[in-house]
Amino acid sequence: MEAVEGFTRLDLVALLFFLAAWGGYHLAVERLGPSRRSLNTRMAEHRRAWMRQLLARENRIVDSTIMASLQSGAAFFASTALFAVGGVLALIQATETALALFADLPFGVATTRLAFEAKVFGLGVIFVYAFFKFAWSYRLFNYAAILLGAVPQDAAAPEAEIGAERAAEMTIVAGRHFNRGQRAFFFALGYLGWFVGPWVLIVATAAVLVVMALRQFASDALHALDGG
Repeated sequence: MEAVEGFTRLDLVALLFFLAAWGGYHLAVERLGPSRRSLNTRMAEHRRAWMRQLLARENRIVDSTIMASLQSGAAFFASTALFAVGGVLALIQATETALALFADLPFGVATTRLAFEAKVFGLGVIFVYAFFKFAWSYRLFNYAAILLGAVPQDAAAPEAEIGAERAAEMTIVAGRHFNRGQRAFFFALGYLGWFVGPWVLIVATAAVLVVMALRQFASDALHALDGG
């Protein structure tokens, strides 16, 4: 296959496979029929159950603690994504060293500086996307905390059930964006295979896809929700 600006047709096929895997997984987990059986959807049901239980509690310290834990998790991953972006910028500055390193790998494929920098740019885009997802998730969990505090203490109040449902839906949306950020991290691991070669990108992406699909649709966590 002839190289075009440092890329071969196999590189383009591998990249299309990567994008199709990411997009297909997103549809399967969030949009299509299989999403109803996913771990994320099942946990959304338990988020709603959490808020229904909140109405029966006079002391809501435990609920505030759970919300704070969710916020700290989103903040941690947002900061991690920023560190990853910084690592990508450092990688661009060390292009010559990186090219020599990847060329010496057993399955390494010689590449041009332009192709390498394009791949690094793509990796940076993935981490920037992850940062925005985690940062927005953190913000949404803040909103959810406010909505939680707005739920009346009197469970018999007309607006109590509506307030609890509103808080539950906000945590579900926040969790959805958090999951998308984590998904970007996982697929970034597969994307790293492209620096070695297009076949490695295909194999690594397929491996990531299988692992994530098993976790969503056939994991021990899902079995635990079914009562063990």
